[in-house]
Amino acid sequence: MLDAIAATLPEQWQLTFQLLTFLIAWIPDAQATIFDFAWIANTGWATFFKRVFLLLPALLVIVAIWCTMLALYTVPFRAGRREFLVALVLLWWETGRSVWLFWVGIARFVWMLIGWAWGLLKLTLQLGFKSLRLVILTPFALLDWMGRKYFQPGVPWLAFLLTIGWSALEALIFTYTLMPTVSEVFYDLAGVESRTLMAPILWLFLFVVICGSFASIQVLAQAWERKDVKTFIQMLLVEFFVMFFEVVFLYRELIDAITPWIAANTGYQIGFGGTLAMASFGWIGIRAMTWFLFGRFGTPALLAVLARETISVQEAAPGERPRAPEPDWWRGPINALKAENEWFRARSLELLELMSLPVLQMLAAAVNCATVVITSRQAFKLPFTTIENVMIKDALVQVLRGQSTHPSTSGD
Repeated sequence: MLDAIAATLPEQWQLTFQLLTFLIAWIPDAQATIFDFAWIANTGWATFFKRVFLLLPALLVIVAIWCTMLALYTVPFRAGRREFLVALVLLWWETGRSVWLFWVGIARFVWMLIGWAWGLLKLTLQLGFKSLRLVILTPFALLDWMGRKYFQPGVPWLAFLLTIGWSALEALIFTYTLMPTVSEVFYDLAGVESRTLMAPILWLFLFVVICGSFASIQVLAQAWERKDVKTFIQMLLVEFFVMFFEVVFLYRELIDAITPWIAANTGYQIGFGGTLAMASFGWIGIRAMTWFLFGRFGTPALLAVLARETISVQEAAPGERPRAPEPDWWRGPINALKAENEWFRARSLELLELMSLPVLQMLAAAVNCATVVITSRQAFKLPFTTIENVMIKDALVQVLRGQSTHPSTSGD
């Protein structure tokens, strides 16, 4: 470029122009060499790493070379030559340090990203493990809480479980027995036959009915123990209707199932009255056996669970009664959201510093090169340690006006 300019001058001025520009005549060729080294590579990855790690340092070195060579032209005309030459030497010190801190900043940023990715992976694994553990342990914790909530020492656990198990078994048997009849009724009503859908609904209905039968006997027994004649008579009527329902709709089906066997072996055809009598005797026998074996002990516990009452042989002391957890419906989630917001805000500021400081430091070093040539002072005090150092207002304006923003060396 300088040779092209010299060629346009008269021949008598060309030598003078070369003497005046000999300090910067070599810079364009060196600049092209440095830039090509930082920009061009043989492979894609090499090009990427060169442009990330070498492009900005190469540009800063080129700026520092130009500013230094141009500043040498001003040395004969400056008042504080010693301070100016010291500033030029420190300029190269700041340039080299800025390049090194740029690489260190990129390495720190990459290392922090790896650390955050590893932390996020650990957090994900921990949350997944805790979620899996919570799913596995929740049923056991629920059973433990229900045990402490509803039952105290002395509760007949075996009788309670036998009552529930017998009700479920009896409901299953009658579900199998009644399924043809119920399916036929459902087909007549809806025009669709679906035993898969009807079976669980029928079983649940029968399970509730059979548990209600045990509950009716329990209330009847309590009325007898309290000598409450009015309640006893009422519950006796209720129990009669309960027996009638179960005999007609449930136990009668069992008798109908064995009627062909009786007729085949005895030749006797059981009529309507005989069928109901045998079904009634079957209901009384089954209820009596199950009631005296475990129903009278397990039914009170079942009723207490449904009523959310504590069952115990002796009333527990006030300090020993389990207290229901008091959920924090809104304050807890709001506080957690605020804490997460503050955490993300702090991490975003840290990420901003890690991404910005290396690049801003290179730009500040380039600005310092220009301000040293103009005012013999650096505009920014390097290195930047936090993002607040970059936010100092009017630093460059003060330097250009001749006001120092940091202590400088004084001398002749």
